[in-house]
Amino acid sequence: MSKSLSAFMRPNVAEIKNACFAPSPRFVGEDGKPVEWEIRCISADEYARIRSSCIRQVPVIGKKGQYTQQLDTYTFQARVAAACTMFPDLNDAALQDSWGVTKPEDLVGAMLIGGEFDDYITEVFKVNGFKDEPELVDEAKN
Repeated sequence: MSKSLSAFMRPNVAEIKNACFAPSPRFVGEDGKPVEWEIRCISADEYARIRSSCIRQVPVIGKKGQYTQQLDTYTFQARVAAACTMFPDLNDAALQDSWGVTKPEDLVGAMLIGGEFDDYITEVFKVNGFKDEPELVDEAKN
C-alpha cells in the first residue's frame, strides 16, 4: 500500500459531474419533452450548515423547562434541493415572482407537486452520494 498523499491533492481528485433529472412531465421544452433539471453535489460542510439551520428547539412534553432538538425535515430537504439545483436558476427573481415566492427553497416546493418533490429529493440525495433503501438492503445482504 502506497503511503503517498498525492491521490488526495485537489488537482488529482476526480471531478464530480453534474447530473440531470426531469422531476416533472409538466415542464416541457420546445421539443415537447420534459425539461431536465441540473443537479450539483455540495460539500459535507455545506450540507452540515444547511442541516443545522433546520434544527429547532422543541419543548419536551411533560418536562417543564426541558427542550429537545428536532429537524424540520421538509425545510431541510427543500434547502438541500435548492442548494444543489443549478438549472433552473431558483435564485432568479422573475422565476420566483412568477410563483409568488421569495426564496429558492420555497420555489422548489411551489414548482413541484408532492410526488415530484419526493422523487426530486431522492435524486438530489443520490447525486450527493446517499444510498436509497434498496441499495442499503443489497449491501446488508452481501
